[in-house]
Amino acid sequence: MRAPIKLHRLPERAPVRIAISLSPELNRALADYAAAYEAAYGKSEPVAELIPAILAAFLESDRGFAQMRKAGPARP
Repeated sequence: MRAPIKLHRLPERAPVRIAISLSPELNRALADYAAAYEAAYGKSEPVAELIPAILAAFLESDRGFAQMRKAGPARP
């Protein structure tokens, strides 16, 4: 149903928390990435703060995924 006003519904703005399990190798790689980030920017950031940005950058760079989303999300 189309809303009777011009402004679209605002997107969800509350952060969503998820829990994941990582392999020890991936955990070490993320710790190494955090060290590289600190070397590049001179500021230490916890891995948990870097993961959302890493995921967003990955999704933004995936052209196949972008095309799929543009065609319409395949959600149940």
